[in-house]
This record gives sequence, C-alpha cells and structure tokens, in this order.
Amino acid sequence: MSTHDLHVIIPAGGAGTRLWPLSRRSRPKFLLDLTGSGRTLLQATVDRLEPRAASVTIVTGAAHREAVLDQLPEFGDHTDRHLVTEPSGRDSMPAIGLATYLVRRRYGADAVVGSFAADHLIARPDLFLEALDPAVAAARQGYVTTIGITPTEPSTAYGYIRPGAELAVAGARLVTSFVEKPDAGTARRYLGEDYLWNAGMFVMRAGVLADHLRRLHPDLDAGLERIAGAWGGREERATLDSVWPTLTRIAIDHAVAEPVAAEGGVAVVPAGAGLGWTDLGDFRALGEVRGDAGDAVRVDAPATVVYTGTGQRVVLVGVEDLVVVTTPDAVLVTRDAAAQQVKRAVDELAGEGRTDLL
Repeated sequence: MSTHDLHVIIPAGGAGTRLWPLSRRSRPKFLLDLTGSGRTLLQATVDRLEPRAASVTIVTGAAHREAVLDQLPEFGDHTDRHLVTEPSGRDSMPAIGLATYLVRRRYGADAVVGSFAADHLIARPDLFLEALDPAVAAARQGYVTTIGITPTEPSTAYGYIRPGAELAVAGARLVTSFVEKPDAGTARRYLGEDYLWNAGMFVMRAGVLADHLRRLHPDLDAGLERIAGAWGGREERATLDSVWPTLTRIAIDHAVAEPVAAEGGVAVVPAGAGLGWTDLGDFRALGEVRGDAGDAVRVDAPATVVYTGTGQRVVLVGVEDLVVVTTPDAVLVTRDAAAQQVKRAVDELAGEGRTDLL
C-alpha cells in the first residue's frame, strides 16, 4: 500500500463541555494543548495522520476558522490541505458527508476517505497506523470500516462494537452491531465478550458512502450534491447558506454505520489497548493522561486531580476523589465519579444567561 493514499477528514466541532471551564465554546478542547506536549489536540491529529494522508480536509464552524488557521496556516493555501467552514453545527454526518463529496469530486469515487475526531488522544501513533492500514484495505473491498479499541475497563462513557466473523482482509472482522453507552453491569459483561470501544473512526471509499446516503437518506444526499456541485464557483456561498440549514441533523453512527452494519456491510479492525486511545471526555480521563497541572498541596487528600491556570495555590485537606479546576473567571470542584456530569453545570449556566462563562 502506498504511504499516501488516504484522504483524511477531521471534523472539528463541539464545545467539549465536560472539560469546562478549560474548554469553552470560543475555545473548544480541540484547540487546546491539554497534554502539555506543545501541540493542540487538533495539531496532534493532523501530525499522526500525515504519514498516510494524500489530502486532509478539516471541517469546522465559522467561529473557529481563524483559530484553526492560526494553528495550521498551511490549510489556508495548500492544494492538498483544505478547510471547510460549516455555517452551523448539524452533527457529524453532514460535516463528514460534505468533506467526502468534495473528495469524490476532486479525486474520484474510488478515493478512500477516513474520518477521525479532532479532539481525541492516541499515545502510540505507530500502533494506530498499524491498525489503519488494514482498515484502508477493507474499505477498498467496499466495507464501511471502523477501528475498534480493546477496552481497558468496563467504561460506561463509550459506545461499543460487537465484532463477528473474520474477513478475508487480514486483521478485519465483520461488525455484528453497534451498542449505545451501557450501564455498569452490561459494560462489565462486554469485557468478557470481546466487545470493542467505538472510537468514532470511519474509513470507506467516497463512492460507497455516497451510495449509502443516496439509499438511506436521499434528501441529505441531494443537499450535499448541490453544495459540492457549487463548491469553488460563484454560487458556493449562497448555496451553502441556503442548503446547509435544511440538511438532516444526524450522527454518522445512526445515519450509516448502524443500518449498514445490520446489512453486513461494516468491518472493524480491532486495535489493542496499547494504542493508548482516549476521547478525553472528562477530567478523570485527562487526569489519567496528564496527572496534575498546577500548584497543589495535599494533606490526607488522595486520588485528587488539580488544574490551575491562575497562579493560585490549591490546598486540599482531608478530601479524596476530587477534581479541582481554576481559571480566571471560574472554579470547578467535582467528585471524580461525577466527572461526566460537568456538562449539566454548563447547561445550568446557559439557562441563567451566563454567556460570558460558556
């Protein structure tokens, strides 16, 4: 396989509300260097895909366009580095679909596209590339292919993939079904039944995705065809502004992956836990990756995670399993077990009209 034969799509949206107050609407987590590596999550995503990328298309919101270009200036004028600005968020399928239709227009229906989130972390990019190669091979055989992660714990924070029979492509298996986030008991059972975490990575030929959308969501297909047909011409802006709001708001999992899996058309390449994948979905996950970031003193205060961005010294006495985060305008204190519920606090602030804190 050529080392540059994958057309990479990176949806860069969302606000990362479970990492509030570090992540905000104006500065979501994909624009942040949360690991202390010197590279933001978006930059790191582009870096690890570079060895396989024939082209890269980032899809982001209008509010983040300039920040993306500040971090990745080559996407402003590079012929194989494209930045697509969506007028509003309509979930992952319209964003991935538009980028795919543009790739098909530029490179043909047989071009293999791969969609990878902008705000995930992979500790071992070399192992990721080892899993990516058979995923591309399975995509060339007509499958919608995903990379599933071997679970390290019975997590209720992730969706799961149930793998089936082995396929002719080495390392790939048929997907029996996708499963929504389970309860704790079900997650423990999944550990013993070879289920995989769904990391939201999808690899397929551009024409295959378009064919599935045409069959399963003809209105969405028609709208994307109109926008892609006008792209680069005088009517691009007007067509995008008029058609985009009419597109079905739906995730790629529900639009394509789940129904096509039920038909036997989805493959998965299992990746080992050594990959070090996480979606950094809450402060517990971030603490496992980075540990503390800031100045803290602990007295009988085990299993706490501290992030300070204000120069304040945090002193913890006689408490455990806490997350403490300080920024110039907000302080978050939560239990480690409640880390997934931070989004509810952001919703409360929005309900109070505190847009200055969002």
